[in-house]
Amino acid sequence: MSLRPALCACVAGLAVLAGACAPALDWREVRPDAAGLVILLPCKPEQRSRQLALAGRQVQMQVLGCTAEGTTWGLSTADMADPALVGPALAELRAARLRNLDGTETVVKPAQVGGMTPQAQAVRSSIAGKRPDGTPVVDQSLLFARGTRVFHAAALGGEPSAQATETFFDGLKLQP
Repeated sequence: MSLRPALCACVAGLAVLAGACAPALDWREVRPDAAGLVILLPCKPEQRSRQLALAGRQVQMQVLGCTAEGTTWGLSTADMADPALVGPALAELRAARLRNLDGTETVVKPAQVGGMTPQAQAVRSSIAGKRPDGTPVVDQSLLFARGTRVFHAAALGGEPSAQATETFFDGLKLQP
């Protein structure tokens, strides 16, 4: 399976998962299975997993997400098992997001998550893109790693407040 269809499926999966969430921001702490991470989400998430090719290896990608106030909030994570594949995996995830949204990065800065493994490809970015129907959409993403595990947190669509976006990204905490 190529990366593009697999990531499209992950994004589509987030959209499907989002349907069961209430519209108000109701922040809660979530601890995804085996990720070693705590995340704050503004709605009750659902979790799925799927196999996909990433950095030349088949991996099990865990996807956690929900939708509140028109924004889909989510986290995808996979263990690459080989430290040499972490940088390429982060780069592929970033490139796939740009392609899938037919977008342009408008802001890019180094990722900052306490306890993350330093990686040149770890970034926080904003993407101005398009939905499949051509309407504009904004994606705010954070790509980072810890050891051999890669993470992609995203707020897609809607018009979340700066405070909600910061709460989401600041709420990502790697456990000791």
